[in-house]
Order: sequence, then C-alpha cells, then structure tokens
Amino acid sequence: MTQEINLKSEISATQTGLRLDQAIAELFPDYSRTRLKEWILGGNVYVDGVAVTKPREKVLESQIIEIEAALEEEVAAEAQDIDLNIVYEDDFILVLNKPAGLVVHPGAGNADGTLMNALLHHCPEIEHVPRAGIIHRLDKDTTGLMVVAKTVEAQTHLVAALQAREIVREYEAIVLGTMTAGGTVDAPIGRHATKRTHMAVHHSGRPSVTHYRVAEKFRAHTRLRLRLETGRTHQIRVHMAHIGHVLVGDPVYGGRPKPPKNASPEFFEILKNFTRQALHAVKLELVHPVTLEVMSFNAPIPDDMVELTKALRKDTEANPHDYL
Repeated sequence: MTQEINLKSEISATQTGLRLDQAIAELFPDYSRTRLKEWILGGNVYVDGVAVTKPREKVLESQIIEIEAALEEEVAAEAQDIDLNIVYEDDFILVLNKPAGLVVHPGAGNADGTLMNALLHHCPEIEHVPRAGIIHRLDKDTTGLMVVAKTVEAQTHLVAALQAREIVREYEAIVLGTMTAGGTVDAPIGRHATKRTHMAVHHSGRPSVTHYRVAEKFRAHTRLRLRLETGRTHQIRVHMAHIGHVLVGDPVYGGRPKPPKNASPEFFEILKNFTRQALHAVKLELVHPVTLEVMSFNAPIPDDMVELTKALRKDTEANPHDYL
C-alpha cells in the first residue's frame, strides 16, 4: 500500500548555500536521508517548480521546495500490546503522557517494547505514516506529553508547525544549584566530539534555544519551568549542564549526586535513588492540523518528581541559614 506525499517549504537565510539533500533533510526531518535522496534522484523534488535530480545542487534563500512522491509502508517494527496513557485522541492526532523508561523508537539495544511498537498495536493504520506518526521525541527517562499524527496529512502539518515554532512545549525540571532568575540559553548543539552517544554545545552545531524561569528555589537546588524554541537531542539537559546547572539524576550529563552540607541521611538517599533526569514535558499547545482548533494539554508532575520536590522543601526548611 502506498500514500501520496505532497510537501512544501521555503529555504531560509541560514540554509542558503546548502546542498539540496542537506536542505531537505532539515526541512523534512521526519523522513530518512536515504529516502529523501531517493526522491531527489527519482525526480520527485522540485525547486521553484523545476525537478532537480542532483543531490549536490546548491539552494538559495526563498526558493520553494516541493516533494511529490509515493510513500511505501515505512515502518518495520512489530505491533505490541503496551499500555499507553492517552490524554486525547481523534481520527487525526493522538496526545499521550509518556512514562519514564519507555523508549520512543526501536534501535540498538531496544529492538522492541518501544512507543512505536505500542502505537502500531493501538492504531494499525499508522504503519503508513512516516515513523508511525511520531513527530518529536522524548528521551527514554523523560516523562510527559507527546503528540502523534495518525495520518500523513496530519503529520505533514504538524512537522511544519514544529519547524515554524508554532507548537508550544513546556517542561518542568529540577537542577543542581540555586538560580536567582530566569533567562535564555542560545547555544548551538551538535554531536560530542568523542562520546558518540552524547551531545554538546559546539560552535558548528545546530542553532538551539531554551527559555527558562525559576518556579521554586531550594537551598541547593532549583525547580525550573522551561520552554523549547528548538528541539535538539538532549537539548534541555545539555543547555542546563552548559550553564552549570545539571539536572538532578541525569546519568549522562550529571555525575554523582552531591548532597548539600548537613543533609539528612534520608534526603541523601532520595537524591541517590533518583536515577533518571528530573525532567517532565508538562504542557503541549498546538493548532489541530485539520480542525484548526487551538488545543492545550497539561500532564501532572510524576510521583517521583513530586516526592523529590517535597524532600527538597523539607531539606530547605531544616537548614534555613543555608538558604539564600
């Protein structure tokens, strides 16, 4: 079975001079680079209305890129009966609250048992949508809201909205250190030079912007509310580590827990046993791709972060002279 694909976007100033295959990989990130290159070679990619079959052709600002192609069934993962916490669902989209420990896509070390496997069971027809309708991801141990497209058309509109920064994604996080004010981290992120599973702030990385404000201060930690302007891999985790406030429990960018002085043994145990990054996608706001209704969703803070917050408050109250 095939699906007709009709995509359209415009080359931005920052993409001027890129090769066509590089540019469309940025414009349409939910399609594999291999498939996009096949579409170029097959004459399915148009620049200002003219088919271009050379992947290395350079593009210029304001050029209109169109793709007209047929998409064969793209998902190879198997359907699996895995419980999903569905917040909203209609014929076109699905919003879910992802638990900690659930990997989004199958990959090395996670051949099955993923969100994609669960979606294929819950909604079999989603196998014909690129990446089973998943337009953005959360890390394995990050909890919270995700939107999934159930049709190719909905997926196309949602991807365009995501690229245009029209989908609001807000997070709650708990970080090390006492922060006195909010701010913005505007620092490019790319693959780490030596640790291939890590990301890092790097001058040659992709533009990355995270806004944050202080929601609650403790004597040695801060609860933050963050909003993503871009959506790079590990973005919040990398940006917070970059400014010296790593997420509590982050196994990749955080290191060993360091309790503040005079911390009770009980408090230290709670910190030590919090072994995932304290990060939760709490709010999602978007325009429905078909009805055009403005929709807003909120996911309650998970129990482990609630308990951590209570412990932080108790520690702060027990050490008032150390609180700044």
